[in-house]
Order: sequence, then C-alpha cells, then structure tokens
Amino acid sequence: MSKTDTWTRNTPVNWDDPQLVSLLSRSESWSIDNRGGFTPQHVQVYLGWSGSVGRSATLVWERDSAVVVEATFALPQGEQVRVDKHLGDRIRTLWGVVVDGREGYRDEDRRKGIHVYWLQVLNKPNDSF
Repeated sequence: MSKTDTWTRNTPVNWDDPQLVSLLSRSESWSIDNRGGFTPQHVQVYLGWSGSVGRSATLVWERDSAVVVEATFALPQGEQVRVDKHLGDRIRTLWGVVVDGREGYRDEDRRKGIHVYWLQVLNKPNDSF
C-alpha cells in the first residue's frame, strides 16, 4: 500500500487503560470555544421571525451555515431568531434557529452574565454577514 492510499482499520480501545484514563481525566475540565479568531460585531437579535423588539448581542463567530452569538438574555433551544447587523445605511438579516447554548466559561463571561448560543443559519445573505 502506498503512502497516498487511504484506509481505516477498526482498532479496539481499552477505556480502562490507566494511561487513557489519566489523559481523559486531565482533559475533563477543558472548555474550547471558537471566539478567539473572529472580530466581535454588534447585532440585534429578535425572538421569533416576526419579533418587533430587538435586543443587543454580539456576533462572535461565523462560518458557512452557523454563527455563535453572545447574549445576556435567554435564547431557548429550537427558538427561531432573526439577527440584524447594521452596515452603514443597510441592514443585513440572518434567519436562524438556536441549536445550543450554555453559560460562558470565561471569567469575563461570568462577570457580565453572558451566555453563548450556536445558531443554524437558514438563509445565506449575498454579502458576508
């Protein structure tokens, strides 16, 4: 088999192996989020697609059909939301559904009462959101 060939093999894992148990126990408290590589942007979030009162939030990550928003208010899982971003005299609108959310892990998040929400984007704006 050459180096360019791709193949996989089912390898049994011994979950009771002391080295693996030790490694997993050290990583239990790790909390990874994607917010570090994106410039935060102010947005307005509207609950429901016909919501008329927006609340301030921060867009902290986006890629393809997903975005991450920081908010100091609750966004229930499964909630349909509209997210508006002001671009000068234009507004870009994103329609999405809350897939998941959690309390922020960072010290600053906890001080400010920030929760982090993952939204599945249902539309694809022509310009970058």
